[in-house]
Amino acid sequence: MAEVRVSSKNQIVVPREIRDALQIKAGDRILIVPMHDQAAIILRPDSHRMATAGIAAGLYPADYLRKERRSWNKRK
Repeated sequence: MAEVRVSSKNQIVVPREIRDALQIKAGDRILIVPMHDQAAIILRPDSHRMATAGIAAGLYPADYLRKERRSWNKRK
């Protein structure tokens, strides 16, 4: 496990052991995904679109979107 410090500019340095394990090089794009309140996962996906697909699945009740969209139409 590696510990990092957030700089005054809100930047972090990915530790060498993590860069080596994920084969991260300068200029690579990575995703940092928050998990709960105290954890994050660093991903180096081939496709960012595929890596984030379904990330909010199960977050809302089944009929939430339908009700929300209906409320948008009422505001017009």
